[in-house]
Amino acid sequence: MVDDALATEVILEAEAILEASDSPLQERLQTLMQHLHTRLPHFHWVGIYWLKGDELTLGPYVGPPTEHVRIPVGRGVCGTAVAENMNQIIEDVRTVDNYLACNLETRSEIVVLIRHPVSGRILGQIDVDGTEVGAFDESDEALLEVIGERIAQQIVNSSPAEKSN
Repeated sequence: MVDDALATEVILEAEAILEASDSPLQERLQTLMQHLHTRLPHFHWVGIYWLKGDELTLGPYVGPPTEHVRIPVGRGVCGTAVAENMNQIIEDVRTVDNYLACNLETRSEIVVLIRHPVSGRILGQIDVDGTEVGAFDESDEALLEVIGERIAQQIVNSSPAEKSN
């Protein structure tokens, strides 16, 4: 849950990180994940999964290691978000039948899709885990949607070599 003032600050800081063109895109994204993790204490694990064909591939993240480096579309909260073409806010992951446990401490999860700014095609997603039941709400979703838009714009504007990473 993020209040408006904090959300505004985090968005401005995220834009500054993403627009630091002297660093490769993947480094900027890793820095952004670290920043979100630090600024938003309820973000226990935060990362990006990229959509490649019919599976999600783990990109930059901050938090405990995960064995879920590839997730089939339709599986778990992340795969469901892509299959249903919609963000997911899960109050208690223990109630989800096809949940993929990345961390035993996780109790809630939010997944916000990253879409191409022109076509709307899904490029990937921002995935965040929390250790408290009900850690996320629409304010987190709104913040992550803006961050996702900024990430998508950077991808569109990046060089072909950076896009292949």
